[in-house]
Amino acid sequence: MKRFPFYRQLDAMDCGPSCLRMIAKFYGKSFSVQQLRDQSFIQRTGVNLLGISEAAESIGMRATGVRTTLAKLKEQSKFPCILHWNQQHFVVLYGVRTKRGKSYFYIADPAYGLLKYEEEEFKKCWISTRQGGIEKGIAMQLEVTPQFYSTDPAEYDKLSLWYLLKYVRPYRKMIVQLLLGMLGGSVLQLIFPFLTQTIVDQGIGHRNLNFIQLILIAQLVLIFSRTLIEVIRRFILLHISSRVNIALISDFLAKLMRLPMRFFDSKMAGDLIRRIEDHKRIELFLTQSVLSILFATLTILIFGSVLAIYDWKIFLVFLFFSVLYLLWIQLFMKKRADLNRKNFEQMSVNQDNVMQMIYGMQDIKLLGCEQQKRWEWENIQATLFRTNMSSLNLGQWQQVGAVLINEIKNILITVTSATAVLDGNITLGAMLSIQYIIGQMQGPIEQMVSFVQQTQDARLSIERLGEIHGKPDEEVQEMGITDQLQLRQPIRLDAVSFAYGSGKSKKIIKELTLDIPYGKTTAIVGLSGSGKTTLLKLMLGFYPPTDGTVRIGDCSLQNMSFKDWRKHCGVVMQEGFIFNDTIANNIAPGSEQIDRERLLYAVKMANIQDFIESLPLKYNSRIGSSGQGLSQGQKQRLLIARAIYRNPDYLFFDEATNALDTDNERVIQSNLDRFFHDRTVVIVAHRLSTVKNADQIVVLKDGTIAEKGTHAELIAQQGDYFRLVRNQLELNA
Repeated sequence: MKRFPFYRQLDAMDCGPSCLRMIAKFYGKSFSVQQLRDQSFIQRTGVNLLGISEAAESIGMRATGVRTTLAKLKEQSKFPCILHWNQQHFVVLYGVRTKRGKSYFYIADPAYGLLKYEEEEFKKCWISTRQGGIEKGIAMQLEVTPQFYSTDPAEYDKLSLWYLLKYVRPYRKMIVQLLLGMLGGSVLQLIFPFLTQTIVDQGIGHRNLNFIQLILIAQLVLIFSRTLIEVIRRFILLHISSRVNIALISDFLAKLMRLPMRFFDSKMAGDLIRRIEDHKRIELFLTQSVLSILFATLTILIFGSVLAIYDWKIFLVFLFFSVLYLLWIQLFMKKRADLNRKNFEQMSVNQDNVMQMIYGMQDIKLLGCEQQKRWEWENIQATLFRTNMSSLNLGQWQQVGAVLINEIKNILITVTSATAVLDGNITLGAMLSIQYIIGQMQGPIEQMVSFVQQTQDARLSIERLGEIHGKPDEEVQEMGITDQLQLRQPIRLDAVSFAYGSGKSKKIIKELTLDIPYGKTTAIVGLSGSGKTTLLKLMLGFYPPTDGTVRIGDCSLQNMSFKDWRKHCGVVMQEGFIFNDTIANNIAPGSEQIDRERLLYAVKMANIQDFIESLPLKYNSRIGSSGQGLSQGQKQRLLIARAIYRNPDYLFFDEATNALDTDNERVIQSNLDRFFHDRTVVIVAHRLSTVKNADQIVVLKDGTIAEKGTHAELIAQQGDYFRLVRNQLELNA
């Protein structure tokens, strides 16, 4: 069977795009996983068949999704095709072969590699439904159209190892000092074999004790000099590596913060944390591995030349077995890379699972599912154990071969040099000197092997980081910000539609047109899932509309700086975050100098002043996961104080008071009514008390406006709003 092209998925969510990438390569076209991922509209839960079909159509392939039986799959399907695997993953079936009455299925799994399954194993993974006793699974058949061969792959900036040089360039002088130190250390080290030979041939041969003592003193001086050089070298290396590591991670975090919110909808926290840990591997490669290989190369050249001068036959033996050793290590590199990627994926899943257990401990105990959650963790550990055992097994085979090659090499060199001594070609001192040289060259050979492995690791890490650095920023300077932000202007939504996936996905907002007047309060109400929060996020520029335009005055929000726009917005979201910091810094995050007067005004308006001032450290009390615990109501009041402190022109509240008791809500609502004066306010809420005084109430239903008006007008219509109010009053009765 023709070898099928294989690509490993970079991320836990990349299985669908990676499968499509393999099939496109099979037909002769190379597309990047980033292009296919963008066209697949991946969400946090991964990609679905609709997303894969749209990505396939975008590159000129016709996709047909079918639910079929195993018999029909074998007879009618055109390979390769994509299969829904274990109801949570996608793989490529690229061939079926029958041998001795048994069927074998050839699978390209982007998570694990090219695999072969027997029929029973295959059915366990593929069969997803049983209807009337008939077992079926889901497959997507792909056909190439003429458009496929005329479609050009999108160009993306790729990171390479050369990209990393910019991080060490500022330390050129220090690197030159390191190289000079290495050269000095190599020269000092080169003297040792000659001193060894001199001790044996001159000192021992002529029984001259004074000469031997003199040579020993010289060796001690050389050892002291080498040690001093090594201390200085390590100090310089530590300085460079620390600076480089900070620069690498700082640039990565800066890039993350420039990415649009849509990016974070499809990423697990574990994946991003593992990518941050990748920087340590890259930093070690830059600051230690590269310099070590230079030192190793220098050592091999110097000592190799001396060895060749002593005896060229011994040099050839050493060279032959060293090359053999490197080739043996190379045999394991591909398998090692596969295990490395698998370990990355499992560690990401493990990180997410541990974080979930820690942050969800209260609900775990309340629901009594401690055992189940522990079993989930143990299953992940079992998978990690299997991966680590495979890595250990691979390392053992590699080590056994390496030891065998080195031992044979040492024996042959000893025999060859002993023979040369007996033949009178070299002295006994020269033989000991040769043994010393061989010992000194063995370390650099090991460093070369380590460098090859670390280069492979660094390439994998840079590939993963390249996916982040290659993403377009939320505000792309090349596109240009054509419109300046105009304050004290109404917000207008013109025929706005939005879907979280592609244009063919279910629309959350459907051709919605709405004017939100400046200086007035607009309330948005409706049943859960009607699109209220999504509408708020569209106004904040978290997502671009699928269709239509969001305007501030006459200017499109997409043509303005989102950063400038959000500076004038005070926002309280349902999932608002409390930082691990002081109360003052939580109310005024990002402020270099906190305005005491504004701070007191904000906490008074949010009715949380009494609570804060009852704490021993008052505004300097630490809160968040590592500090003072807060109730949901206290958290909401703190978030309201944060929004008020900004003194914004526009306010967006998403269920900002739903966790407050009646007394607190009444006080805060009264304070907010005064604060809202001459500000544009958009409130998403269920509570009647929060919205009844709004200048305009908009009732959303399935992503469209069902009703619009004041509280009195909508009550008089006795429509959807009236029913919402009536149900709430009955509920509160």
